[in-house]
Amino acid sequence: MLGLKRLGLLAALVVAGLMPAAAAQAAAQPSTQDSQYLQAVHQVNLTEVELGNLAQDKGQNQQVKDLGAQLATDHEQLDQTVQSTAQQLNVTLPDAPSTDQQAVIDRLTNLSGAEFDKAWVTAELAGHVQAIQATQTEISQGTEQSVVQLAQNALPVLQAHYDALVALAQTLGVPVPQTSASGTPAPGGTATTPAPGGTTESPAPGGTGTEAPTPENTETPVPSLS
Repeated sequence: MLGLKRLGLLAALVVAGLMPAAAAQAAAQPSTQDSQYLQAVHQVNLTEVELGNLAQDKGQNQQVKDLGAQLATDHEQLDQTVQSTAQQLNVTLPDAPSTDQQAVIDRLTNLSGAEFDKAWVTAELAGHVQAIQATQTEISQGTEQSVVQLAQNALPVLQAHYDALVALAQTLGVPVPQTSASGTPAPGGTATTPAPGGTTESPAPGGTGTEAPTPENTETPVPSLS
């Protein structure tokens, strides 16, 4: 009789839809790609807010100050969506920029005047290239629709930031890599630039014709939602 009662309870749960709902919830777990993108873009946003505030405090050129303010505002807004999406999917986000990202913040903190302005633009260009590439990868390879939609919404914002940085780089005489983040020719030099995620050379905007790095094989998406 006890066994029959248990079977009856099980049947009732199925009819009520509780078991299918649980199965659907399990199936909705984000992939490694989705989870790592959320984590990486969150660190990008944390870094960009700090770098944006730094530009407002230490920038000598008014355009650097103004663009820094815009980046900080935009990345704060982007991160609100990142945090809410991560919470819904039970993805734990880091609470600070990566070690490499923090190193870039520290390096720029020790600069001033025109030297700061040029170094800031250089780092921001590289950071946004990486962020755009990582976002494009999420759009093409992500499986959780809410994360893919987040990336689709973030991409035009990142591209607008990159375009503004290219224009500012030309004004300040800062070399711009040969290709843009969208893969189209861009004016400027051919030198690669240090990324906000580290001090080593990073791919030029738009990459070098190879597949865009994914969050799992770079410490910062690059941006490094910068």
